[in-house]
Amino acid sequence: MSHLLEVIDLEVKFGLRFGDLTAINGISFSLDQGERMGLVGESGAGKSVTGFAIINLISKPGFISGGRVVFNDRDLTSLSTEEMRDIRGNRISMIFQDPMMTLNPVLTIGTQMVETLLAHRRLTRAEAESIALEKLRKVQIPSPEKRLAQYPHEFSGGMRQRIVIAIALLTDPAIIIADEPTTALDVTIQAEIMDLLQQLCESERTGLILITHDLGVVSQVTEKMAVMYAGKIVEAGPTDRIVADPRHPYTQGLIQALPGSLQPGSRLNQIPGMMPTLTDIPPGCAFNPRCPLCETICRHQEPPLIPVDHLTRQVACHMVTPDPGQTTR
Repeated sequence: MSHLLEVIDLEVKFGLRFGDLTAINGISFSLDQGERMGLVGESGAGKSVTGFAIINLISKPGFISGGRVVFNDRDLTSLSTEEMRDIRGNRISMIFQDPMMTLNPVLTIGTQMVETLLAHRRLTRAEAESIALEKLRKVQIPSPEKRLAQYPHEFSGGMRQRIVIAIALLTDPAIIIADEPTTALDVTIQAEIMDLLQQLCESERTGLILITHDLGVVSQVTEKMAVMYAGKIVEAGPTDRIVADPRHPYTQGLIQALPGSLQPGSRLNQIPGMMPTLTDIPPGCAFNPRCPLCETICRHQEPPLIPVDHLTRQVACHMVTPDPGQTTR
């Protein structure tokens, strides 16, 4: 049985005067209908670039230099601009980080929602308005008839994010890519938005790719996750297993840095150093300068992604041994 979405050895580069820089280096993962997946890592890991690459929205000088993105058995990397427009915002929607950057400040919410529908569906304006009202109700916007005539600045941050989610749901997409959807919101509103996204994905059988640096959010919302570092996946598998027993030193550091993981009286863990820039990715394992387990091989040889826990997950680390009888990629 084929997957709803399959990313296969995806590679994204940025062409600069002094040469091409690799931002995404051969990553692979899949998503099934209704499945919720997290892409996790620090800023600069390549999470957002991956999301943009899936819908072929990489801005120049960036370009997809290798691999495939297969959606419903169609390779999206080979589609024309017009064919991709039929997929983007229609079958695959994206929720961006800042709702104020997503929403047009000089157009009413109703105009933006109706125009989105008319761009993808053969509907009358009245039919489009009816669908817009339905989606506003789904995301629990009170008095939706009144809200359609209002502008983005008349809403709070949490309400704006609900409207962005409603717009993403307008065309009943098969997949929603949510790029840090709660970044600018306070903790209480963050929890409400994530609960709403989870409920909508479960009720509509919509696949979700949640891009975030917050492992706490991922552990509550997603079924599986992939941890990214310097453009590569370093650990992937079921969310509950990874959170309960992280195998890669980077994943261990991320989880130990969560306030909820602290024992009373202990200090908050911090991963030393910073994510390397694209111009300064070290040889061997990219995490080796920050890794407490680093050995000589880590500085010279890039670790392959190997199956562990009897194929339930994969880890790219020389210090993690494969399951008996399993071969490396």
